[in-house]
Amino acid sequence: MFDLALRNLYLCVGAREDMATFLPQVLRGGVDVVQLREKDLDDDARIRAARLMVPICRDFAVPFVMNDSPELAQLVGADGVHVGQDDVSVARCRELLGDEAIVGLSTHSAHEFDAALAQSASYFSAGPIVATPTKPGREGTGVAYALACERRSDRPVFVTGGVSRSNVAELVDVGLRRFVVVRYLTDAAEPERAARELREALDFALSTVTVEPT
Repeated sequence: MFDLALRNLYLCVGAREDMATFLPQVLRGGVDVVQLREKDLDDDARIRAARLMVPICRDFAVPFVMNDSPELAQLVGADGVHVGQDDVSVARCRELLGDEAIVGLSTHSAHEFDAALAQSASYFSAGPIVATPTKPGREGTGVAYALACERRSDRPVFVTGGVSRSNVAELVDVGLRRFVVVRYLTDAAEPERAARELREALDFALSTVTVEPT
């Protein structure tokens, strides 16, 4: 079973023609969770993409998560599923995938996060902290919301929205620890280099964090 508390750099990526080369590149660069987030293709195309991605992630000992559908996650042998507020429930995901599966849940507001804490999700996402084209029509939540989630949560919280090499240290400095990345890697001309530079910036920022005594 994967310990998500030890993972910090979560890639969401849609199906792409160069996946067989792109995915190993970003995994070598330091991505440590991968989600196939594909809203536009039919199930057959999503299954084909996932079946290419699953063995690559296995080779790197990185968890692979399907978006939206626990049924497809089960079919392709994914490590779990990520669902939104309007998707199938966390309880239904658990019913299909079992207690050991990864089940992620998106949150975008305080009342959604309050409700999420009562559910059996493995982790939560919080954001997007800034408006992003990957979430059309959704305003940014701001950093304060994500930080409140991080401080209240008993499970890992992954922050969504605009993380990059240039701002990740600032986000760590205010108290955030885990990040979802999309365009910074999916649009990169050199994905492995971009992932490695982001990973190095993140790891350095985390290394300077003072651990509070227990």
